[in-house]
Amino acid sequence: MANPLEELSFLTLFNAAADAMLLLDATGHVIQANSAALLLLEYTEDAICGLEAEALMPFRFREPHRQYRQAFYNKPEKRSMGHGRDLFVLSRSGKELAVDIGLSPIQTKQQLFTLITFYPADKRHQVEQALLASEERLRLAKQAAGFGIFHFDAKHDVIHWDERMRELWGEDSGDSISYEKFVAVINPLDREIRRAALERASDSAGNGEFKVEYRVTNPKDGIERWVSTVGRMHFEDGHATRLIGIARNITERKANEKKLQAQRAETENVFKQQVAARTASAIAHELNQPLGAISAYSEVALHALQSESIDQEKLKRALQGCVDQAHRAGRSLHELLAFLLKGELATEKLDINKIVKEALDIVHSNGYGDFHSVLELEPDIPPVEGNEVQIQKVLVNLLRNSVEAMQNAGMPSSCITIKACTSQISNLVQVTVQDSGPGLNAETAQRIFEPFFTTKSSGIGMGLAISRALVEANGGQLWLDPDFKSGAMFHFTLPFAQ
Repeated sequence: MANPLEELSFLTLFNAAADAMLLLDATGHVIQANSAALLLLEYTEDAICGLEAEALMPFRFREPHRQYRQAFYNKPEKRSMGHGRDLFVLSRSGKELAVDIGLSPIQTKQQLFTLITFYPADKRHQVEQALLASEERLRLAKQAAGFGIFHFDAKHDVIHWDERMRELWGEDSGDSISYEKFVAVINPLDREIRRAALERASDSAGNGEFKVEYRVTNPKDGIERWVSTVGRMHFEDGHATRLIGIARNITERKANEKKLQAQRAETENVFKQQVAARTASAIAHELNQPLGAISAYSEVALHALQSESIDQEKLKRALQGCVDQAHRAGRSLHELLAFLLKGELATEKLDINKIVKEALDIVHSNGYGDFHSVLELEPDIPPVEGNEVQIQKVLVNLLRNSVEAMQNAGMPSSCITIKACTSQISNLVQVTVQDSGPGLNAETAQRIFEPFFTTKSSGIGMGLAISRALVEANGGQLWLDPDFKSGAMFHFTLPFAQ
């Protein structure tokens, strides 16, 4: 079968080309120009044919070019011309045109020809200028934001980094650093948190996102700084190969967060104390009268018993009065609590796993983020029925208690495990918050849910009591695992939505 391309001649392809082309003979004279070249150089075919190649360039370039042309003929090869220098051709009207030039030798049996291809340099310059402008914008943005850029080569355990990263780590030079040396500067208390974040990013089943905050101590000045890093892990054949990300100094932000956290804690403590004081005052007011009456009736009963002749009717009335006043005190207390908790509980169908993650975010945003969290959330848990704000409040309180317990004990590695699973014995979901703190002694564990009982120097002892009341109001139970020996483990349940 005949090849249809055999019918195409060199001149057909030459004239069909969109790029401007000239064909020179061995003496450097033009013997053919395609339509694009005639249009670019403003020549007719008759006028351009026979011209020496140097006649098509500005005068200042002609003599040096003759030497370059001779060197090319001595060693003809396909290549670009100029090696990065700006090149110009001269149109018939005398206008200089910036171009890039490609040289292609064509050897026949009779002689050597040279095919010259012209590419207008305007587009190249535009691309180069756009690239330079983009790089400059990136540099200015990086400088303004204080970003450092790093590239972790997971195959070779090497981190490549820029100047800003080297400043944070106290390194004067070197475009790369070993992973071991890189991690050595990180605060030992934060290495586990960072390792866990890297492990999650390296999981091919995830999205490769790397996000973590930790402290580094600059060996040059000994100052500890907070660093926030964000990046993305790349994979090959399901294996993590490289992590590319940015880092920035957030020390000032962390200091402001800590200050704000202290202010919030102080405000919340004052508020709780005011609530506790008002509640205690209201309870005292409601119980004062029946307690006074009980005291009076008791004195009458005691006096009757001490008499030589006991008036049974009088004694009976006194003891009945004690009973009635005790019942009155109980009713008053219940009425007061009903008033304090008045209002119908607004419930809805909730995703418990989503609430757990949101509670973690709240705890971190409130400055309680110095711990490693382990989530063991059963997938596809049916919706639960409850009040989102109240359940979230319970989780936040349990997490904050765990963080504070570990911080006060100076634990070197702070870890909190949050589990959510379907209860095997009832139609409930069970949530567990387990810390690695010092745990609770037997006496504390026995009284932990009592109102106004606290082990904190600044606490008022209402957090767990309120949390238990909220869980019970939502149809569940909250309790401390008495058999858990390492740290503390709290559980609570919630009913599934109907």
